[in-house]
Amino acid sequence: MSKHKSGKRLNKKRLVEMLQALFQQSPNETFSFKQIFQKLKLSTHPAKMMAVETMDEMAWDDYLTKAGDNAYKLNQKTQVQEGTFIRKANGKNSFQPDDGGKPIFVSERNSLFAMNGDRVRVAMMARRERHIKEAMVVEILSHKVDQAVGKLKVEKDYAFLVTEGNIFVHDILIPKKKLKGGKDGEKAVVRITQWPSKESKNIVGEVIDVLGKEGNNDVEMHAILAQYGLPYKYPKHVEEAAEKIDPGITPEEIKRREDFRDVWTCTIDPKDAKDFDDALSIRSVPLPPSRRGGTLKASSTGGGLEGAALYEVGVHIADVSHYVKEGSVIDKEAVKRATSVYLVDRTIPMLPERLCNFICSLRPDEEKLCYSVIFTLDNEANIKDYHIAHTVIKSNRRYAYEEVQEILMGKDGDYTEELRTLDRLAKRLRERRFKGGAVKFDREELHFDVDEQGKPTRAYFKKSNDATQLIEEFMLLANRTVAEHIGKVKSQSSKSKSQTSKSKTFVYRVHDQPDPTKLETLREFVVKFGYKLKTAGTKGAISRSLNALMDSCQGKREQKLIETVALRAMMKAKYSTHNIGHYGLAFEYYTHFTSPIRRYPDTMVHRLLTKYQDGARSANQEKYEELCEHSSDMEQVAQQAERDSIKYKVVEFMGDKIGNEYDAHISGIQSYGIYCEIDENHCEGMVSMRDLDDDYYDFDERNYCLVGRRHHHKYQLGDPIRIRVARANLEKRQLDFVLAEEK
Repeated sequence: MSKHKSGKRLNKKRLVEMLQALFQQSPNETFSFKQIFQKLKLSTHPAKMMAVETMDEMAWDDYLTKAGDNAYKLNQKTQVQEGTFIRKANGKNSFQPDDGGKPIFVSERNSLFAMNGDRVRVAMMARRERHIKEAMVVEILSHKVDQAVGKLKVEKDYAFLVTEGNIFVHDILIPKKKLKGGKDGEKAVVRITQWPSKESKNIVGEVIDVLGKEGNNDVEMHAILAQYGLPYKYPKHVEEAAEKIDPGITPEEIKRREDFRDVWTCTIDPKDAKDFDDALSIRSVPLPPSRRGGTLKASSTGGGLEGAALYEVGVHIADVSHYVKEGSVIDKEAVKRATSVYLVDRTIPMLPERLCNFICSLRPDEEKLCYSVIFTLDNEANIKDYHIAHTVIKSNRRYAYEEVQEILMGKDGDYTEELRTLDRLAKRLRERRFKGGAVKFDREELHFDVDEQGKPTRAYFKKSNDATQLIEEFMLLANRTVAEHIGKVKSQSSKSKSQTSKSKTFVYRVHDQPDPTKLETLREFVVKFGYKLKTAGTKGAISRSLNALMDSCQGKREQKLIETVALRAMMKAKYSTHNIGHYGLAFEYYTHFTSPIRRYPDTMVHRLLTKYQDGARSANQEKYEELCEHSSDMEQVAQQAERDSIKYKVVEFMGDKIGNEYDAHISGIQSYGIYCEIDENHCEGMVSMRDLDDDYYDFDERNYCLVGRRHHHKYQLGDPIRIRVARANLEKRQLDFVLAEEK
């Protein structure tokens, strides 16, 4: 065995590590053989020859690049990449490259103590022994989080925060003087003041807020929000700014707007809603003497809808941008939040309560400022005309969905003719939308009734019905029309040629086509149940085939299974200034215009529309694309927090039902166990793989099932199953089931 200068034995593994360290410390530098021998203190001929051979192999691995006959440098093109660090509790960490490539393994010793979600720069390691691609973190570019939530452990001489999940390598040390009064066992929010380093592996922090005792409903909901870096209270200076806003509507402001105060108007929302940001109006319009042009004159308020040839339907949206000026303290806070967050028992609003529940909320019998899309529709809901205008309205009635549903089903109530006419038009719009290729995914949502302490008393699924679909169709129509109004630029003729001018910068809600590989997997999967699916052809042909599949499996045992697998093939919708259309809705142009109280992109759309109506040039695309990306990210974070609040309430609801047995069905399958949803109350828990002790089960990821090696028993998505509630761990938001013994 060769020796280097120090006299220690030098093997190939050790030499690879030395060379990697040398090139990674100076990624831009070229080293000659002489420099390499000197820096690594290789003095003997065998050691030098071993280094030359090893570098040849590292170049073959694409780890190094030759720079002349006797020199090498790090191959940065393929070996130094940036991306996201993914930390796993089992130590199988990975690096996700920005270019969307496959995750690459990162061992704990090469992680540089990076946290889950951190932006990192890595260098690829040479594949000498296991031929497994492996990366080493060489720099942490930015930490995803700078605060944590957990339970305080306070001892005599020290304190630390115990956190759940896999974000942090160790518990967070807290100097006693930085506890802010926090006591042992209390939940707290901690800001990180010192990250791990080579000198110290400790994470050090300071308490910025003591949430309170574990198990208290407010404490637990605030902890979920803090875990995702979401605010759980409003800054005082922002609320003070909202209090100073004058809600009064001046005669001068009314003159600048179209007046709809005498037109029948209503809002339709969930029964517990407080922020009413959209309203509908309807009145009949007589046929004009000539169809060659001119303004259509509408009838007076109410009545006269039966037998009408044309209807004027107004989609009226709270004019938030009139009150929230760009760059103001309220606007800056809204940008940061980007969305309202809806936990099981509360709403964390994007705007201060004075705005979202009072000034901008379209409450009945109050004059309100709106931004509206006014449609002239015929009996088949074809658009004969439309215009977009700032308006003033006065809602006649506030409805809950349940009230409207009863009226649509035949019960007498207020303004039945108006509601039934709107419903009839909405059904035409919906029918045409699906005929045009929109994908049918009417997913049920789990909801809870809670008492005054926030404790869940009932769990149930909310299903889509005619009342919710009525509102949905007119909101979709308004959103699509606004997007087309800006994005769809008409050709301008000239004597010599026709040319199309470029559309102005705008905010779109986009949804890409399904992943072709996942779609093919879905096709192969549904064939086993006797179904067909097209995966090639036009977008419309594929979506119609998907809809036919959804219709065919309705009411069948495999329905939920097929719906789940189909959803996994779909891409996520997001915001962008680059319009690629909305696949799920089958719209070439789509935006979000209808909820500026709870979504910041809608406020951006209102502002851009106003600017362009006033003749402004195209806005800065880079600025709006950045805001779109931020809004998309915050939407995902809010959804994660919402899901966690549901998980918590599921566990809390089932906490007094330990030992009870239920009929359920398999709702999810992973390598570590099967998720089961109780048929009676829709609560989901997991049967761990360790509790499936009658056989050794292999996870068949492609077919979404577990298969026993000896007895070949199969557990598959959608299968009925009998379970017993074993454990309900509120701290981990984890509900554990075991299989009930067959009787």
